[in-house]
Formats: sequence, structure tokens, C-alpha cells
Amino acid sequence: MHDSVSQAVRVTVTAPARLHLGFFDLNGGLGRRFGSVGLALSELKTRLTIRKTKTTEVAGPESDRVRRVLDATVALLALDSGHSVKIAEIVPAHSGLGSGTQLALAVAGAIRRLHGRPLDVEGDALRLGRGARSGIGIGLFHHGGLLVDGGRGDEPRPAPIISRLPFPDRWRVLVILDPTRRGLHGAEETSAFAALPRMPEADAARMCRLILMKALPALADHDITNFGAAIKELQMFIGDYFAQAQGGLRFSSPAVAAVLDTLDRAGAYGIGQSSWGPTGFAFAPSPDDALRLATIAREDPSSQSLDIRICRGLNRGAEIVAKSQCVGE
Repeated sequence: MHDSVSQAVRVTVTAPARLHLGFFDLNGGLGRRFGSVGLALSELKTRLTIRKTKTTEVAGPESDRVRRVLDATVALLALDSGHSVKIAEIVPAHSGLGSGTQLALAVAGAIRRLHGRPLDVEGDALRLGRGARSGIGIGLFHHGGLLVDGGRGDEPRPAPIISRLPFPDRWRVLVILDPTRRGLHGAEETSAFAALPRMPEADAARMCRLILMKALPALADHDITNFGAAIKELQMFIGDYFAQAQGGLRFSSPAVAAVLDTLDRAGAYGIGQSSWGPTGFAFAPSPDDALRLATIAREDPSSQSLDIRICRGLNRGAEIVAKSQCVGE
């Protein structure tokens, strides 16, 4: 008689891109700093498959970047086998869509599942240098939807997720990408945050109130008018606050800024920039409205170098799928 156990032979992870809709407390007077709101996207994603091999091979877009994350993960888990990685899709790097966090968590999750290790999303994020400020990318890998994190304290752990709401199925998100530009990242991003003035307490209080008393209740009520108004006000304030690090610009890509202005005048809701950009976004109340607005945006003279997409919110986290075989013992 032979018992058999299921052993993963390859693991595929699909992780969503995310919009970072803004920080709301850069004062820190209550012991926590940053605090942020973000949304998982359905049509922009990172998808990769990993299996064990004798030697390590990485194929697909941004393979060097993936290889660095893979090597770091293997070293952290003290593994001795090689791995083959095939990258089918990847969120563009340094575009404000959380690509680094989703890539790190996708690789770590796949490696852990492949080797029968328990998932440790928060721990791997910290060990791989993610979640230094916002906890949104980590939370969205877990849960999807629209999340709010409570900011970073002094503890060596990610900012806690304090709210999650589903994004309405009918609403759409216009995502405006600028492939010719990159947002601040790495040492430049760290320096930019260090140089920012401390946010006045009254402004932080206003931003927190906008999220708690306007954006979240409006989302729960499927009220895109007030949701969009709250996000737009947050974005205008944060954009002006970050302008000194963006060459005096509210939004880092002039082309994206011009298209956002066009969308705002055409009736879009909640225009803004995700993280340091250059990616911009706006909301529409229905698929038909999204198509109308996307057509207007693509006809704008500033849009020639841009990639304008219609996306949905994603109300689930990353998918980790293992292909297994039975091994006799």
C-alpha cells in the first residue's frame, strides 16, 4: 500500500496593480505618519510562473529585476534548488502602480507555495524592503478592494489596514500611463520625503476627515459624486504639497496633467495621480461613461504619447495557483 502526497511542481501568481490615491497625514503628531488610501485594479497585473529546476533561469519582461527579487527570496528562505521563472505580464516599473511591492510578494508567495512553506506576506514584504511608508500594496495583495491603512508607527511592521470596502462593479477607472516618464523611486524618493516640510496639523486633520467622513461613506453608498469630490480634494492638496519634489508641478507628467484637466472638464470624477506618478487616474460611474471619457481623452492633443486604459476595481487579492502531482511515499 502506498500513501501519496500532493507536491507542487509549478506555481502561478497573479497580483494586481494598485492606485495609490493619496497620503492623508504627513504630520505624525499622533504617533503615526502617512496613512493612505488605495485601490486594486483588475486589468493591470503581474503574472508569473515558477518551478524548480537545476539551474535558475528567468524569461520575460524585466527579467533582471525579477531575478534580483528571486535571488533575495531564495537567500532569505535558505533554499538550495534552482528555479525557472516565466513572466507573462508585469506592471510597469516606477509608474506609481505599486509594481515593486506586487512583484516582491508574487515571487515570495510562489516560492513559498512551491516549497511547501507557509505564506508570510507582511514578513516577506519587510524582509524584501517593501512597505516602508504605505501598507496599501501589502493589503491589496491580501484582499483587493479599496483599502485605508493607518500609517506607520515606530514598530518594524507594515502600516495596519483599518478599512476595506468593495469597489462598485459598475464604476470604472480611467488609467492614464505615460511610458516616457518614471516616478520618483529608491534613494530619490527617500530624499524627497526627507525634504518635505511637516504637514500642518490642521491640514492633516482635514485630509483625515475627507477620507473618514466623505470618501468612505460615499463609496459605501455608491455615491460617485461625493467619493470623487473627496478624492479630488485630497489629490489637489497632496499634489501641491509634493510639487517641490516634482519640479513645481502638481502632477509629474505635463501630458498626463493636461489629459486629467480635459477629463475633469468633461465630467470625470476624482482626478489625480497615483503615488509619484506619472500615472494619472479618473473615475466614471458606468462602462458607457468610461468609453465616452476615454474617447475624449484620446482625442486630446497631449495624449499622443500616453496609454489610456479603462479598468475595473478588483475586489479580491492576488491569486496563487499551484499545479501539483502526487508523489508516492
